[in-house]
Amino acid sequence: MEKKYWQSIEENQPDYKPQPEESGASTMEILTNETNSKSTSRRDFLKWCGISFFSATVISACENPVKKAIPYLNHPETITPGIASYYASTYAEGNNYCSILVKTRDGRPIKIEGNSLSPFSMGGTSAQVQASVLGLYDDGARYKYPVKDGEKTDWETVDADIVSALDKAAEDGKKCFMVTPTLVSPATEKVLQELTERFPALEIITWDAISYDSIREAHQQTFQQSIVPDYHFEKADLIISFSADFMGTWLAPVTFSNRYSTKRRVSDNNKSMSQHIQFEAGMSLTGSNADIRVPVKPSDELLIIMELYNEMAALTGNPVFSSPASEYDTKALASKILNNKGKTLVVCGHNNLKAQILINGINHMAEAYGQTIDGGKPLNLGKANAEGLTNLISQAEMGEVAAVMFYKSNPVYNYQRAEELKTALDKVPTKMTFASAKDETAQLCNYILPDNHYLESWGDAMPKAGSYSLMQPAMQPIFNTRQFQAGALSWLGKGADFHSYIKESWRSDMFPTQNQYADFDQFWINTLQAGVFEVSTNTVFTPALETIAISDALSVLKNQLNNAGSVQFMVHQNVALTDGSNANNPWLQELPDPVTKITWDNFAALSPKFATDHSINEGDLLTINGLTLPLAIQPGQAYGCISVALGYGRTNAGKSADNIGANAFRLLNDKSFPWNVDAWEKSGSGYEFARTQTHHNMEGRDIVRESTLDKYKESSKAGNEVRDYHLKHMSTLYPEQEFKGHHWALMVDLNACSGCSTCVIACQAENNIPVIGKEEVKNRRIMHWIRLDRYYAGDLENPTVLHMPLMCQHCDNAPCENVCPVSATNHSHEGINQMAYNRCVGTKYCINNCPYKVRRFNWYKYAMNDKFDYNMNSEMGRMVLNPDVTVRERGVVEKCSFCIQRIQEGKLQAKAEGRKLKDGDITPACMQACPSGALVFGDLNNPESKVAQLIKDPRNYHLLEEIHTLPSVGYLTKIRNPKA
Repeated sequence: MEKKYWQSIEENQPDYKPQPEESGASTMEILTNETNSKSTSRRDFLKWCGISFFSATVISACENPVKKAIPYLNHPETITPGIASYYASTYAEGNNYCSILVKTRDGRPIKIEGNSLSPFSMGGTSAQVQASVLGLYDDGARYKYPVKDGEKTDWETVDADIVSALDKAAEDGKKCFMVTPTLVSPATEKVLQELTERFPALEIITWDAISYDSIREAHQQTFQQSIVPDYHFEKADLIISFSADFMGTWLAPVTFSNRYSTKRRVSDNNKSMSQHIQFEAGMSLTGSNADIRVPVKPSDELLIIMELYNEMAALTGNPVFSSPASEYDTKALASKILNNKGKTLVVCGHNNLKAQILINGINHMAEAYGQTIDGGKPLNLGKANAEGLTNLISQAEMGEVAAVMFYKSNPVYNYQRAEELKTALDKVPTKMTFASAKDETAQLCNYILPDNHYLESWGDAMPKAGSYSLMQPAMQPIFNTRQFQAGALSWLGKGADFHSYIKESWRSDMFPTQNQYADFDQFWINTLQAGVFEVSTNTVFTPALETIAISDALSVLKNQLNNAGSVQFMVHQNVALTDGSNANNPWLQELPDPVTKITWDNFAALSPKFATDHSINEGDLLTINGLTLPLAIQPGQAYGCISVALGYGRTNAGKSADNIGANAFRLLNDKSFPWNVDAWEKSGSGYEFARTQTHHNMEGRDIVRESTLDKYKESSKAGNEVRDYHLKHMSTLYPEQEFKGHHWALMVDLNACSGCSTCVIACQAENNIPVIGKEEVKNRRIMHWIRLDRYYAGDLENPTVLHMPLMCQHCDNAPCENVCPVSATNHSHEGINQMAYNRCVGTKYCINNCPYKVRRFNWYKYAMNDKFDYNMNSEMGRMVLNPDVTVRERGVVEKCSFCIQRIQEGKLQAKAEGRKLKDGDITPACMQACPSGALVFGDLNNPESKVAQLIKDPRNYHLLEEIHTLPSVGYLTKIRNPKA
């Protein structure tokens, strides 16, 4: 039976009828919304002439608005107009770390790239990293100056007040607290240590909204070493994950994605790959890539972990403890693990100490430590103390706290006891926040002391033992803000020069660890340019399992399971908003969830069968433990479990985040079994999601091609046999294209692509793609040049999933080109399908004739238009725009250009250096940002290029080969390893 692929539940029904690709706008709708534009031109007058081919042609001939051009009074020596500068720096926000390169034009950062010199992040980035540059120019949400009791003040007054408050607290015998997240900066930790020495009343509370402290504490109890180890997925033949979304949000997803993809690549020379088994309640990004996925409720996960430990203990001669039985065949799984000793990796995403202890025991018996798990160079994460805020609340309620400071933390929003904290803070006379932008905690503070944006700051980072990186400002502070560390140094009487402090810190701590440079200044300059520095460490991790900890863990988990209810919930981070600290970023709000394809919302995800059994439908409103959310029916969801994304429900973050979704942090609790749904009910209906999932349908065509490892070992063409038929029967009226110079092409390895959507945001940042808002997404007008299609196959309750990035295919026989009446879209002599924006008159013939539906139409003027008040509606917000890419006007078609501006830049650079282009000189934004290296771009006419070699791979195929459009984008067939 032919395998059926489907994108939505509706599409999987026998009576399904395709929906139109996008909703057209009426003349009055366009005109009404355009009246909100910032300026009026003769283009506006001509709109009243009627929407016809003639009027559209006349409109397209109107002049673009005059842009301001202000010359330098004194030209900076380091800036060459039109030439980009790059600064190596570091992104370290929460648990998200990347070594980066900051691209600046004329002194303003416009794009973030990955630093390929980093052995930790390996040149990859994430959606948050790519979108972070937008936050620099958020003039609506960023604090612009220090505030005291609601009034503007100066830094000298603030410093005097802080020193006085800290000294007085010590005199009065009261406490002062500073709340920070886990910090990976050695220099910042040194400053905080000096602060506590100078001000004895001050205590530092390390608290993470998303905590990994259970992993650290579990290693302390099982091996007497308080660490969060590093996980090497590239060394594992068998990967087992219990709710750890390690390619999406867990610990170090950029690093883990790269390592994971290394072991998933196959070729004629390597016909082996890892096997990935995922146990989870909701369909995560990582789970959607698993070879075998088992949807289970949290209680069932704990049962499986307990039973798996005992099965392995029995097989290895270790003590076996009493535990309840699960419905899963853990004996076979235990045997599989032991058959892969030293090559197995088991991870767990639950912040449950006892579960993590058992996972440690399983990995110990699997001999993973020292092989797939590195305890010698642990990650510098998960250092939070869960009791810190509890202690603060209790002391504040007793009137014993004189001052509280919040640095990079917003517990009023994302702490499960937020209401208790707010009440306690009412009794604290001095409350300070160093937030750089609006947050809920700042509303309660009488001092708002805005920190610099990280792109305006100096710093350093140690994401794991022995791996260091530097952070440097890519521009001077835009507003009257001050870096937190500079302020702390000022309180210490050392001046406010954190740059010099870091430099001296590295002189004493880092410089002696190397022997390459004899002169510190040379060492500093070269390290700053590279952005990273490695120190060899000889730490040996020799785990000796404490069986007492195992026995206690099993006993506690049994008691927890006794309190498990029939309906449970799970909260999770999605790849866009994670913990919600970046919720006011419209790029991230409009990024479709990789699995559900929902934008601008969180929701309660339920399995189709559970919804049917309880007579509830998608769009119904559910109230779960007091929190009301719209229902999304999600294939692959565990029966009897509701999944909800964190990061939404902000109330004081900015125009893009306020009142979007519900705050799922309110579901967290300290109960014995914390995942119970104590009460739920239907409280409404008719909610409509802004969903991109069913924008485009493949109408039963042979688009998705996949096979299994066993079949691939027999034939390299497994799953791609139909290609031979299409190649044999190709016929066309088009003359054969000849490319004498370059012929650009892109290859996508479906085995490496996880669907993380980093490429979508990278493309948006590079190519000035507008944000259109929730209502326009509902109208099917999403503007992203890259579409991450997600296909389901098989059982509705537990389908297999495939992610496929789709951009303009740059066909050599492009159907769009010969229907354009004004030749606005044409083919270059290097194989690129080009768009001449000033010629486009908006007939949309090209869109209708594109079989891949990858062209986008500007229904409105998205820049400087009050209706689309996102990042292009102010002079400050527009500073992020790439000057090498035109901002498109209303009525113009746009689509992927293979980053033509980068191609031209690469060619000019090679010409200036008097050499030919080399493979790798040109990397489009999508390829450059991809953490797993799934995309490869290059010149087909260069036989030594990687893309020219990959296109010969027997797995290579093109979309809709039967219509002979000859795309320049190829895909490598997805190979899975589901063998039991």
